[in-house]
Amino acid sequence: MLNEIKDAIRDKYLDFGFTDDQRKAVLILFAGFLAVGGIFFALSQGRASEPALNIVPTVITPTIPEITELLIVDVSGRVRKPGVYSLEKGSRAIDALDLAGGALPGVSLSDINLAHILFDGEQIIVGAPKVSYSSSSRSAPKTKVPTASSPLSLNSATLAQLDTLPGIGPVMANRIFAYRKLNGPFASIEDLKKVSGIGDVTFAEISKLVRI
Repeated sequence: MLNEIKDAIRDKYLDFGFTDDQRKAVLILFAGFLAVGGIFFALSQGRASEPALNIVPTVITPTIPEITELLIVDVSGRVRKPGVYSLEKGSRAIDALDLAGGALPGVSLSDINLAHILFDGEQIIVGAPKVSYSSSSRSAPKTKVPTASSPLSLNSATLAQLDTLPGIGPVMANRIFAYRKLNGPFASIEDLKKVSGIGDVTFAEISKLVRI
């Protein structure tokens, strides 16, 4: 009975004059179309269920180069390469001396504070002549101490006279004397600040006691 029903359905819906082999081929092709359609449907459903990607734009912050503050320092005297050099702010006297190639053989650096922090426009004089105090100079009358009413001339003062200024000992007197010898007469009292070791405090002490 079941076979009769199958034959009836087959004859009614699939009998288009095809042979059995042709009908099987049509059924296989139809089943293939259904399978492909099912796959596409499943894929489309999967894409629809995927969450949307949240794309965040990347912000690139430009890098601003750090500006290094420089100092201009004059290194003169008995060094290998005397000249004017640029150094970073906070550099010390030994850094400037290294740029100048170091002191010449046999030159003492005992009168230079190598750890001294440099300032812009400073001059470092290496191997400046030293003051010589003889026994006769010790017994000679004491050099007159300069005052505000009788200031000392920076361009004509002797080493002994420079030594009488407050805060200026033999070493600093040598530096002032050597600066004048190497650079010529002082153009202004403020030029004293260019002498290595004379800072704002020392300059304030002696500025009213000297003149050009």
